[in-house]
Amino acid sequence: MDGTRNGQRRLKGILRISNGASLGITLGLLAACSKPTPPPPPTPAVTFMRPIVKEVTEWDEFTGRLDPLKSVDVRSRVSGYLDSIHFKDGQTVKTGDLLFVIDPRPYAAAAEKAHAELDRAKAQQNLAKQNLDRAQKLITGRTIAAEQFDEKKNEYDIAVANVAEAAAAAKSADLELEFTQVKAPIDGRVSKRYADEGNFIDGGSAQATLLTTIVPDNPLYATFDIDESIVLKYTRLNLSGQRKSSRNTPNPVRIALADETKFTHEGTMNFVDNRLDAQTGTLRARAIINNPDGLLSPGLFVRVQLKGRGPFKALLIPDEAIGNDQSRKYVMLVVQGDIAQRRFVTPGRLYDGYREITDGLDPNDRVIVGGILRARPGSPVKPTQAELPPGVDLPAN
Repeated sequence: MDGTRNGQRRLKGILRISNGASLGITLGLLAACSKPTPPPPPTPAVTFMRPIVKEVTEWDEFTGRLDPLKSVDVRSRVSGYLDSIHFKDGQTVKTGDLLFVIDPRPYAAAAEKAHAELDRAKAQQNLAKQNLDRAQKLITGRTIAAEQFDEKKNEYDIAVANVAEAAAAAKSADLELEFTQVKAPIDGRVSKRYADEGNFIDGGSAQATLLTTIVPDNPLYATFDIDESIVLKYTRLNLSGQRKSSRNTPNPVRIALADETKFTHEGTMNFVDNRLDAQTGTLRARAIINNPDGLLSPGLFVRVQLKGRGPFKALLIPDEAIGNDQSRKYVMLVVQGDIAQRRFVTPGRLYDGYREITDGLDPNDRVIVGGILRARPGSPVKPTQAELPPGVDLPAN
């Protein structure tokens, strides 16, 4: 009997525990069902713009150096001791400015001697002329023989030749005396002196002593190399009539120095070589650049821009609106129903901070330029049209 009562007590305890657990689960489910559903996340706000349709000009960029139009080695045409120097190293000189003086005294003496010989020759010519005139009268009266007249005539002819020879020698002596003053042959900036006063100067030959050099600094050449792909592009543009060849047309060029961001120095094409360099695959080209303020100097490194295509109309968007997907470029658009959509595009060059899109966009597309990271392809967005900086116009909506 006691065993039976103990079993019944255990069974009642188990039933009470089971009923309590069921009641707890039921109350928990009721409590869960009574909680409010959280609201959906807000639609992300983005700003958009339509591609700018703008007329642009394509400029191809190269690297180059500035060179003088000419460079002259100043050498003396006569030999002698350097007497004086009449310029400061590095100064600007004009054509005809006196630079050096070779000791002129030996050449002055030689010139005086040459002129004295000329005077003597002229005196002998006068005497020969008088003798010829007398012989002319005598031969008319048959007083002298013809042989004597011919002799006087020959003496006069020799005297005339002697005068011409003496005159040439005197002129040569004058030139040598003049050459003792070494003058600037061109306008430009002179280098340092390579010889000092008192040194003997060897002149009048290709091995003559180098005294200094002069290079002009306005205008200057900008020399640069064009790679093969750009050469082919220019050739095709010329054949299609879109751009004339720089071989025959002074196409515009502009340059920037190493510390400049804008290409403010302007010029025109002057020369294109007749063949590509087989070693580098490039074509040597040259432009003339004006240098009125003297800022540019021969030997400076420069960035050169040569006009390519254009002007032509291009679709432009901010460069930061373009994303990368491995090797492909894309933009995010707002399409019908204010839904975000990804569109792959082909970007071109930068123009005043805006990137040209050569393929993939239409002028009426709405390109997301703000809140790009919040936009998900296929998800709704809340678009607002962006405000552009002054001077940039949007096409009509």
